[in-house]
Amino acid sequence: MAEIKVMNLEGKEVEKISLVPEIFEVEPSKDLLFRYIHKQLADARSGTASTKVRGEVSGGGRKPWAQKHTGRARAGSIRSPLWRHGAVVFGPRPRDWSEDMNKKMKAGAIKSALSEKLKEGKIIVIDKFEMDAPKIKEFSNSLKTLVPSMNAFCVLDTKSEKQINVKLSSRNLKETKVIIADNPNKGKVNVDGLNVYDMIKFDWLILTKRTVEKITEVYGHGN
Repeated sequence: MAEIKVMNLEGKEVEKISLVPEIFEVEPSKDLLFRYIHKQLADARSGTASTKVRGEVSGGGRKPWAQKHTGRARAGSIRSPLWRHGAVVFGPRPRDWSEDMNKKMKAGAIKSALSEKLKEGKIIVIDKFEMDAPKIKEFSNSLKTLVPSMNAFCVLDTKSEKQINVKLSSRNLKETKVIIADNPNKGKVNVDGLNVYDMIKFDWLILTKRTVEKITEVYGHGN
């Protein structure tokens, strides 16, 4: 069972905690990681791209000119795809791009991403991350104390005012993303928002101690 240091915002070790092997020490599955990321990006697509078919293009339905004796090529409608401002053939239509993935596969992908990050030594656990007010400079200084790069994905645990301030402080930082992995409406322990794409995209993964406990409760014990 692996152990990891728990740091405070000053970069000092406050304790050590054990990480459950079935979550943080599994053999990463590239197939699951690929499928989860593919699904996540597909689900993010709006699917609103649309073009007009013949029945939707504006314009009269009458024949532009006589079939014969004009010396011109025959034409049946100004809505024809051959005409300027005419219809579009096989163009994009509104559709749902979302993909299905069962609970077991999602959990396997999350565990694979967490295990890969731990293997790389790119997981930082902190005791807590709270701010009295949204301040970019204060947030940046805290982050620089914890990790050598601002390219970090920070996962907080509770939608409290002080943790919301942390999230607000990161809004204008392109290299950093902060989420609060908690959905109070579920009425049970959850880590909503924790996802494979962001764990892979960013160099560093910063978790609070409570987030680690929630991940263990949600994905541990054969879940």
